[in-house]
Amino acid sequence: MQTVASHYEDELAQLGHSYSAACAADIDSLKLAIASTAESSMIGVGSGGSFTVASLLCSLHEAYTGRVSRPSTPLEIICSPALASSSPVFLVSAEGKNPDIVEALERARRFSPRTVHVLTNRQDSVLMEHVHALPGVKPYVFELDKKDGYLATNSLLLDAVLVARAYGELNGHSEPMPANMAALRVGNQPVDAWLDSAMPFVTEAVRRGALTVVYSPLLRPVAADLESKLSEGALLHTQLADLRSYAHGRHLWLAQRPQDCAILALVEPSLDKLWEGMRSKFPADIPTLAMPLSSVAPVHMIAGLVAQMHLVAAIGRALGKDPGRPDVPSYGREIHYANLRDVIPLPKAPGPDEEQSKYEVLGAHWPSQRNHGTMRRAAQTFADTIRAQRFKAVVFDYDGTLCSSQSKDGPPSQDVVEHLVRLARAGIVVGIASGRGGSIQTCLQEAVPQDVLPKIRLGLYNGGWISTADVPPAPPQETSEFLSHVTRIVVRLKALGVPILAHRTTHPYQVSVRFGEGIATDAMWFVIADALRQAGLDLSTMVRSKHSVDILARGVSKSALIAHIIQQDKIDPYQVLTMGDQGAWPGNDAALLEHRYSLSVDVPSRRLDRGWKLAPTEKRDVDATLWYLERMTEEGEGVFRVDLPRDRDRGSDGDA
Repeated sequence: MQTVASHYEDELAQLGHSYSAACAADIDSLKLAIASTAESSMIGVGSGGSFTVASLLCSLHEAYTGRVSRPSTPLEIICSPALASSSPVFLVSAEGKNPDIVEALERARRFSPRTVHVLTNRQDSVLMEHVHALPGVKPYVFELDKKDGYLATNSLLLDAVLVARAYGELNGHSEPMPANMAALRVGNQPVDAWLDSAMPFVTEAVRRGALTVVYSPLLRPVAADLESKLSEGALLHTQLADLRSYAHGRHLWLAQRPQDCAILALVEPSLDKLWEGMRSKFPADIPTLAMPLSSVAPVHMIAGLVAQMHLVAAIGRALGKDPGRPDVPSYGREIHYANLRDVIPLPKAPGPDEEQSKYEVLGAHWPSQRNHGTMRRAAQTFADTIRAQRFKAVVFDYDGTLCSSQSKDGPPSQDVVEHLVRLARAGIVVGIASGRGGSIQTCLQEAVPQDVLPKIRLGLYNGGWISTADVPPAPPQETSEFLSHVTRIVVRLKALGVPILAHRTTHPYQVSVRFGEGIATDAMWFVIADALRQAGLDLSTMVRSKHSVDILARGVSKSALIAHIIQQDKIDPYQVLTMGDQGAWPGNDAALLEHRYSLSVDVPSRRLDRGWKLAPTEKRDVDATLWYLERMTEEGEGVFRVDLPRDRDRGSDGDA
């Protein structure tokens, strides 16, 4: 056995520190994100060591929630970004400079209305630049003290322990992480003792040049990481198969090339007997080794990851190679840093974007036919009508339209503000309707020039209070028995464990109910609605956004702002354009998108004569709003038109 100075082993010497840092980290936000996906399948995305973390995330999600989940490479999301529309996506990247993960983030976010989660170890990275630039992306940054090596061992362990802790703690700590990494065990042995017993097997596997890894499906992340390191370090040819897949023909390699075979089994108690039965039937001269983990609890998955990292180091020593510092050829770097956006085109939709969004909101999913002439004619008629019409007023929703839908208050971006100022100074009436209250007026005061504030109409508390943006809201001092009853019901639901983060009653307008980070409001709407139904209350005033459910007093509606503008500014109803992100009832912009001339930036109305999303598929929320704003052209005397492109394929850059 040769001995060389190993950069990889220097990395392994830091594992204890990385483990301790992960055990001490504050993971409350990560736990909230994971808990919010409990009712959904999950897609974990990563490359190399980050793929291992993504695989661990999905394995634990399946184990604890029963929801089938899928670890994926970035290329899978790049080629099929629609995958992100049906399941929450967690992207994992240690340093955030991998071009694959950056492009996967771009496509996942632009093709999905869901929040995209990003787990990374660098606050300052190309990936984080994109995170900050995109709406609806939630980062979880856990800094690594030292720059990691080629095989990213420390960032992998750091992130794996964070994920394992999150699931373990959410499940009530059945087997908590030990304070010291030295307490991790393989079966009934410390990791070092198991590794010592494995050395004869290592010597024989290196001599044969190949390793077959059979594993319990519940230990797939450990097997995947072992294969990744042996392949990326060019150490051994590796074949992976779960124990039963191996029995379905893969054993012929053993029969016909026994001199090339050594077999490592990753097993847990449920498959001990299956493995022992298999091993007893192998030829006696075939070297075998078991890595027996005591269970598939998170702590034992981490033990398996640590053990196989050290096994790779032993194989590297036997080969006289440093897995952590291989000689990477120039062409390897060139293919790694390919510009994926230039070489992998965006997927083409099966039909025009605007038609597909209508089919989706109508529930006309595959295998329903999507080439009805009625839909096509309605889309063309609506687009032609928008192009031909001239407008004097535009009314926007706020969250998800002018700024990212979020639980925290914040002003619109500078680009959006500049367009609002441009329209208002051209004499066009600009209105903003929102379920929020005074926080919007405060945000606008900070972002919009003082001379423009009086020109902007606000319909706060879902249109209950109407004034201009220079006037702080002052709801009347009166109470609503209906809202008081609703409040009592909400308080009772929270006491029963419904994940209500906060509720606010604003008499006489509404009760607003917010849920824990990431909790889907579509499911929670039914929980609140059923409780109100049982109490004999009217459900017709309930609406939901991406972050809250609002129960409105009778007569309160965002459409009140449209009516106010029509009456106060003497504008014809057909000269008012409205825009929102949740256009299908019970979405809280349904009233806005019921208006004859209305555009969606995400979910369209279910009506065929209004509320269409005409922006390209990959433009959602604020991106779609900007796409529309860029096409609003003033014609003088407080009039504007919307210059929509006539080509149905508008392209990913939105050019006409």
